[in-house]
Amino acid sequence: VQLQASGGGLVQAGGSLRLSCAGTGSTRSINTMGWYREAPGKQRELVASLTGRGYVYYGDPVKGRFTISRGPPENTVYLEMNSLRSEDTAVYYCAADRFRLEGGQADWWGRGTQVTVSS
Repeated sequence: VQLQASGGGLVQAGGSLRLSCAGTGSTRSINTMGWYREAPGKQRELVASLTGRGYVYYGDPVKGRFTISRGPPENTVYLEMNSLRSEDTAVYYCAADRFRLEGGQADWWGRGTQVTVSS
């Protein structure tokens, strides 16, 4: 499985960005796709995830502001980020797993994409 992420960038506080993650290869193995993020000096945290059955998880800091959804195209997930705050600044990593995303772990990783929110 290969994951291709895109969509990061620089935005002012209160603005919006959308991240995309497309899976290719042996994608039948994937049950859950989502996003982790890493900010300087902080632990990696799970931002949001979506299982094949449609179960959605959001980390507490992003609830009500971020929305994860599934494509089309197939095996693509999107992360719509609204009302962005400076504390959302981080490198965001698309991730996928045969079971679920938790504990900072994943079976497959995409390249990180930088999200910077200026205040």
